[in-house]
Amino acid sequence: MFLESTNLSSLSCDDDKFSSLSMSAMLARGEVPDSHRRTADNYMVIKKIYGVPVVLPRINNKEKALLAKYDFNPLEFSTIKQINEELSFLKRWSMSLEKNLKADADEIIQIRAKELKYLAASRYVSLSSEIYSGYKALERYFEEISKY
Repeated sequence: MFLESTNLSSLSCDDDKFSSLSMSAMLARGEVPDSHRRTADNYMVIKKIYGVPVVLPRINNKEKALLAKYDFNPLEFSTIKQINEELSFLKRWSMSLEKNLKADADEIIQIRAKELKYLAASRYVSLSSEIYSGYKALERYFEEISKY
């Protein structure tokens, strides 16, 4: 399988190589919750048909509060490493026997897809720095787990 080479920012060090996009591809291996696959399939179908999502959905205050409840930053302020860690948590939580945690994890992956659609539709203009490229990790994860 081809693993994409990544360009590390000038602010990264060699120790950050493992937190690159290849980690997102590794997260996609193994058991992936059905909610993650459905979300990824939805995103990839829209992306393949239209090139980019055609709507600009912003997350609302309730969704921001849910992210804050688990100490997750908005996608445009997340690093690749943070998103990879978050995806690891979300995979485990989606398979949890605790119903509230499972429901929150499934809702958070939907929120992340919504944020990714917004960033892609706005051509990533709301990104403030090259450090915050967590959207790349999320998109790579969706590409790997989607059947489309």
